[in-house]
Amino acid sequence: MARPTRRPGNLPAEATSFVGRRRELAELRSKLGAARFVSLVGPGGVGKSRLAIRVATDLARGFKGGAWLVELAEVRDPGLVANAALAALDLRDQAATEPLALLLSYLRDKEILLVLDNCEHLLEAAAQLVSGVVKVAPGVRVITTSREPLSVPGEHVVPVPPLELPADNETEALAQLRQNEAVMLFTERAAAAAGKFELTASNQSAVADLCRRLDGLPLAIELAAVRTRVLTTEQILQRLDNRFGLLTGGSRAALPRHQTLQTTIDWSHDLLSGDEQTLLRRLCVFAGRFTLEDVEGVCSSEDVRASRMLDLLSSLVDKSLVNREDTKRLACYRLHETMRDYSSLKLREAGEVEVTGQRCVEYYLSRCRRSEEQARHRLAEWLEWMELEIDNVRAVLRHCLSQGDVSLGLDLAGALYWYWVTRGTAEGARWLDELLASEGGSHALHASAYYLRGFLANLQADPTTARPWFERAAATARDSGQAALLSRTLSQASIAENMAGRRLSARRMLDEAEAVAMDVDDVAVKLGLLQARTLNSLFTGDLEAARSTSTEGVRLSREADEPYRLEMMLMNQGSAALIAGDVDASKAPFAESLRIARSIDDRIAQYYLLDALGCHAAGAGKARLAAHLLGAAETVRTGAGARIIPTIAPLIIQARKSAVAALGQSNFEKGFEAGKRLARDAAVRLALGEPEVAAVVTDGAGAKLLGKREGEVASLVAHGLSNKQIGARLFISEHTVDSHVRSILNKLGFNSRVQIAAWMASSQH
Repeated sequence: MARPTRRPGNLPAEATSFVGRRRELAELRSKLGAARFVSLVGPGGVGKSRLAIRVATDLARGFKGGAWLVELAEVRDPGLVANAALAALDLRDQAATEPLALLLSYLRDKEILLVLDNCEHLLEAAAQLVSGVVKVAPGVRVITTSREPLSVPGEHVVPVPPLELPADNETEALAQLRQNEAVMLFTERAAAAAGKFELTASNQSAVADLCRRLDGLPLAIELAAVRTRVLTTEQILQRLDNRFGLLTGGSRAALPRHQTLQTTIDWSHDLLSGDEQTLLRRLCVFAGRFTLEDVEGVCSSEDVRASRMLDLLSSLVDKSLVNREDTKRLACYRLHETMRDYSSLKLREAGEVEVTGQRCVEYYLSRCRRSEEQARHRLAEWLEWMELEIDNVRAVLRHCLSQGDVSLGLDLAGALYWYWVTRGTAEGARWLDELLASEGGSHALHASAYYLRGFLANLQADPTTARPWFERAAATARDSGQAALLSRTLSQASIAENMAGRRLSARRMLDEAEAVAMDVDDVAVKLGLLQARTLNSLFTGDLEAARSTSTEGVRLSREADEPYRLEMMLMNQGSAALIAGDVDASKAPFAESLRIARSIDDRIAQYYLLDALGCHAAGAGKARLAAHLLGAAETVRTGAGARIIPTIAPLIIQARKSAVAALGQSNFEKGFEAGKRLARDAAVRLALGEPEVAAVVTDGAGAKLLGKREGEVASLVAHGLSNKQIGARLFISEHTVDSHVRSILNKLGFNSRVQIAAWMASSQH
């Protein structure tokens, strides 16, 4: 049975079903038909985010590239708005291109729906991003949510009011009341909270009155509905009315909506135990998602022990005051923005801002330092954890900058070494630049930061920037007697010199690195030397030396159990063999390296290895596969904002010539373009010849099995269209399309639409 194809995008499956908003949904759909940019504007707690996600979910299939959500609630630094968008679009800040420039370059020819959620605290940066998108990407539509407009030319504002209220009378029919938006929400949430709740003739008056009393504010309604676990609707209404009456002197109309929400949260807060209140206010210190371990490390104290945190946190989740999310391995949590604001207020009132903030700084610095060994040996697992925590770590880095605590900030930035290398190269360089600019001179304690800054420049293929940082790191390491760091610095500096074409200087630095390392017993130093020797040999054309040193590097990396360095050494080994013309010997190291690159999601390595395996395919007489892989590599490379690595450039030129000679220019270009359209995961699987896509590389015989109409259907499946959309395009019924799809799957021996798409990509020549 065919699995349904997944549309591009990252929209979450809503934790709770969407109710109401008929007018706003219709208005938003209508405006997006003509406008490039629509902003949903309204106060906190009215459900702007949920409305935006619902609309994007409904409209996603109308966009070839799908719909994508950029969550900005947890981004506190305006300079990281573009980074957040890159991450949401599954792009990678792993090269020298500025994040905003990379984003705009990627979106230029795309047809997607982009949702920027919670922009109110980043208005200027969000406006800059949206302006750029509207200017350069005509196929992109943008929805933003904010408490105020972005004031960007072409902005169409859709106000988001509270939910529709029930009529203010006692005669409204029960069936009619069940269709009211606010009542629907309360009933749904109460049923979810209490396990069983129904709107009946006996409680309809209390439910309607409660929804009116809460002004149709979704968050307030949800908080009240949770209380049906222990109270009747009438009891909830009575208690809230008593609280409102204290503020308004009994006048039910005198309370502004923002105070309605505040009062409802106050009521929920006051019903908490003292320890629950303490935990809730301390949770605001987390800028992003957090785990139970984080809560135990940051929020516990003498008065609230870590051993109690699980029960307290579970209670806050049950009361809808904290939201739970799940990642692959960990349960994590987050605060709704309105609850974060409220908790921050309570933390200030308790006089705990400074002590809780300092505890958070110390916790993340200690946790990142302790995890450095894990990062070296279990990198994929560490990266998953860091991606969950990165917003919290960024907040700590910003705190270090604002407080002038440069040493602490540099220690933390250094502990994120592997994150910057594989996930945020430009971001890491930016943090280091800001911290080191505040340093006020060279210090022995910061020599490793100078080295890291130069290394990140090397990864960005920017030897001009790298050179002064390596000079500074080397001078400081010499003066302070840090031999291991000096050798590593000189090894990387020699690579930078080779990239810049300064061969003699590179050789001198490598010789010194080797001399310094003679008295150092350090695996990182040895691997750094082997990497530098291999690249130096490749640059100078000494292929025998390159093969020898890379083979030794592979052996030592395996012994050290360091996946990233093994990935690099295998790339070197494969490259040395391929350049030497030993096509057969190059494939195994390239394939193993690509499997590692996939496991740690290293996009630069994936691009290089797709190109390398494309070159291998061309050399092995598989011209069609070569065209696909070279095209796929181009897409992955541009998605990471990377330049073509010099060592692979001449091999790519030769591979293209060989494939064109075998296929003809027109057929090569078709294959190349088909490869560019492959999803990255499909391209990697194709390169590795994995079973699910092994049939992709055919001699074209499969195409003869399909009739004309089946070929048309297969082509539209490859473009991500649903059966309904295909039927509309070809003027046939959805049932007929389904029959054609099943026939195609049977004829080609496939079991998924993904395989059809991959096969079509390979057959278009």
